[in-house]
Amino acid sequence: MIQNKTTLGILMMVAAVASLTVMNVFVKLIGPDYHPTQISFVRSFVAALVLLPFLVRAGGPAILKTRRPGTHFYRALFGVIGNILFFYAFQHLPVGDVIVISQAVPLFVTVLAIVFLKEIVGLRRWMAVTVGFIGVIIAINPAGTVEPASLMAVVATVLWAITILLIRSLAATETPFTIAFYFMVLGAIMAGAVQPWYWQTPPWQDAWMFIGVGVAGAVGQILMSYALKLAEASVVSPFSYTAILWAMAFDALLWGVLPAWTTLLGAAIITAAGVYIFRREAATRAKS
Repeated sequence: MIQNKTTLGILMMVAAVASLTVMNVFVKLIGPDYHPTQISFVRSFVAALVLLPFLVRAGGPAILKTRRPGTHFYRALFGVIGNILFFYAFQHLPVGDVIVISQAVPLFVTVLAIVFLKEIVGLRRWMAVTVGFIGVIIAINPAGTVEPASLMAVVATVLWAITILLIRSLAATETPFTIAFYFMVLGAIMAGAVQPWYWQTPPWQDAWMFIGVGVAGAVGQILMSYALKLAEASVVSPFSYTAILWAMAFDALLWGVLPAWTTLLGAAIITAAGVYIFRREAATRAKS
């Protein structure tokens, strides 16, 4: 039974990252004609609507009670800014390139946890972090022309690492659906506040892709929540790196773009370092 739950959790994680990659593909298809804040607004608004039935089933209005509105606010603030920067990067770079950079989140989480949470990290994890950052540098390829969008993706990755730490804190008192719903609602409000300056009403042929961004994002969040509920995070989290394969497949099929060797090498190094960090963290928690 445990094995079946673990297998199902792994499959759900793979499906979750596939859904989130589809979201990013929609962002790429929408293109740079629309401001990324508009995409972020629609994504959050539609995703909140998709999450509503699941929230009702999980406990209804009572599940929205929280004593930590401030933490939800900062999680939404950093998450929305990170999303906007990621969406800008997806509009200007191959999906695979951005996904590779974004997979450095565990590296930044480790460093930020040391700085802000005073977590103790051993030599092996420090070495993994260092190697992982080398992978990020290779993926960005500073020997060539560094795109501004690549730097945006790096900053977005740091911001998402901060949100991961905030989610860890919230998870002690809040349910996954509560965290996700507050993020979507607050995110819609924050991104919506600037729409008088950026909003462009899309024609129907673009509107369905905007809706697709929100639906795919919500489905990815839901599947990931269930994956982490069914199996240990240390088991399913490394499968988030399958996003690199999904992204490169979409790049090849839709745009005929194949990854540069630097992107592939950087992806391999970042993935290896990230998986090692996941394993070491799991081993450390098991001993404590």
